[in-house]
Amino acid sequence: MAEIIIQIAAVLIFFAILFAVIRLILGRTLVDRIVAIDALTVISLSLIALYAHVSGRFAYLDVALVYGLLSFLAVLAIARFLEKGL
Repeated sequence: MAEIIIQIAAVLIFFAILFAVIRLILGRTLVDRIVAIDALTVISLSLIALYAHVSGRFAYLDVALVYGLLSFLAVLAIARFLEKGL
């Protein structure tokens, strides 16, 4: 039963990647593309967490945490740049 749930999660993650890439390509404004890149980072965090669960190596969760924090800071920096300029 757990294997089926993991497979369903993987399929949903890959559909999310597909939709985010489509939004990245078809985004009309710069903000649309930034949101799509941020969505891709969140999706990749879920993929790292899924891999950590499947492989049993929970050290990858630390990697995902650091990656999430860096992604958050990058989006804040980009938003500040677009709002006022650095």
